[in-house]
Amino acid sequence: MTHPRKSLDSVIHAPVRFSIAAALASVDEADFKTLREAIEITDPALSKQIALLEQAGYVKVRKAFVGKRSRTWLSLTSEGRDAFTRHLTALREIAGWDPAAK
Repeated sequence: MTHPRKSLDSVIHAPVRFSIAAALASVDEADFKTLREAIEITDPALSKQIALLEQAGYVKVRKAFVGKRSRTWLSLTSEGRDAFTRHLTALREIAGWDPAAK
């Protein structure tokens, strides 16, 4: 049997990126400010992590104006949702892993 840690996603595994993916997995879309407040992180730190997730194809970034203000909305792509689900499954398998059950 292969250890389930080999199924972990290295992009999502970082705590902040995992928090972002988890928050976005429960909604269709979230605005930047709401996400920032939910995971308790600074704007620059969130921007950096979002860029990494976007580069991996896991997050879609949509920008638009509301009145005169620019707003940013974020959502998980289908690839991002699949990666998050696989990663979460691997974590659950690790938590319940029995080394004696080879």
